[in-house]
Amino acid sequence: MTETNELLLSQFQYHLPDDRIARFPLAQRDASKLLVYKNEQVSHERFTSLPSLLPQDSFLVFNNTKVIPARLHFTKPTGAIIELFLLSPFPTDQPIASAMEATGSTVWQGMIGNRKRWKQSETLETIFSTPTGPVTLTAVWHNYDQSAVQLSWQPTMLTFAQVIQYAGEIPLPPYLKRDATDADRNTYQTVYSTQEGAVAAPTAGLHFTPAIFEALTSRGIRHDYLTLHVGAGTFQPIKTDDIRQHHMHTEQVVYTQENIRHLLEHPGNIIAVGTTSMRALESLYWMGVKLLHNDPDPFLLDQQYAYHLPADQQQTVADALNAVLAYLITNNEELVVAHTGIYIMPGYQIKMCKGIITNFHQPGSTLILLIATLIGDDWKRVYDEALEHDYRFLSYGDSSLLLP
Repeated sequence: MTETNELLLSQFQYHLPDDRIARFPLAQRDASKLLVYKNEQVSHERFTSLPSLLPQDSFLVFNNTKVIPARLHFTKPTGAIIELFLLSPFPTDQPIASAMEATGSTVWQGMIGNRKRWKQSETLETIFSTPTGPVTLTAVWHNYDQSAVQLSWQPTMLTFAQVIQYAGEIPLPPYLKRDATDADRNTYQTVYSTQEGAVAAPTAGLHFTPAIFEALTSRGIRHDYLTLHVGAGTFQPIKTDDIRQHHMHTEQVVYTQENIRHLLEHPGNIIAVGTTSMRALESLYWMGVKLLHNDPDPFLLDQQYAYHLPADQQQTVADALNAVLAYLITNNEELVVAHTGIYIMPGYQIKMCKGIITNFHQPGSTLILLIATLIGDDWKRVYDEALEHDYRFLSYGDSSLLLP
């Protein structure tokens, strides 16, 4: 990391009027506006024009995680409502994909609403309807101090994924300040979401439609999917004046051999679709570096690692990717489940990505820091332009293509 005199939260704030927050999506996903930042110039387009605006040799990387109905509600005999907001399987190193396939019982860590009303010895129960008949879901404390809850259900042959589809609600971002509707079950998912496990959508991808994908293909622009299960920490505000003191959340990410081979085929041309894809891609580089340095835990990346390794000890992108590929081949594994807490902030040197397609983010957020890392202080000009031209902001808002 290059040394900077100060990195203050105040440097990454801007005024976002409440009426500029898009609380509902557009009727047509790809009808959104698209701000293009290229060669330090800003222009205003429509998202349907994206395929023609991308450099011809671009390789897009999408995050195919799928948002789960992570809010579960239990009503006690007293009338008190306990909300369990599922965050991750417990223990947290368990692959989310296997936890979603559990039958009969599973343990998850979560945030507990009205926690004081739920005694440690108490069993909660709810009954809900499914096409195949009623299901009874119970919850007991598994580890009170770590907010881990054991969930069990009858009939036991249902998977946990099936259970929460009927019992749970889609968790919308807190800044939307509204309850989820049935429509959000569709609109708050990308059209390519397949891997269940996220509690927030990779919202840059919400604009993509089958027609956009067809246009990309007709222009010869290739793409691939990896999986980073977006956690609630993505909305965690920075509360420290010095942003370097912020504690970054950790998320589970899955890489396949095919992912790595595709990335090796497109050096210097990779464009991340969304901040989560960029986090996953940049993390993959450092995991390869950890392998090359014989790190005992190469697939667990903390927020500091990328800043402490001297530049002369940092391998090339190709060497890092090949190290991960060699690891998978040697261990006869098609994929690896990893965990990343990477913290991309000004001073970080982008390794993998040429640019990004992304929405407009909250003031003073870690997502703004990522954008500022990619395009420098021009992020302020980009956001000023978006405000002046009536762009819609945040998860259901408009899009941008940033090519520094």
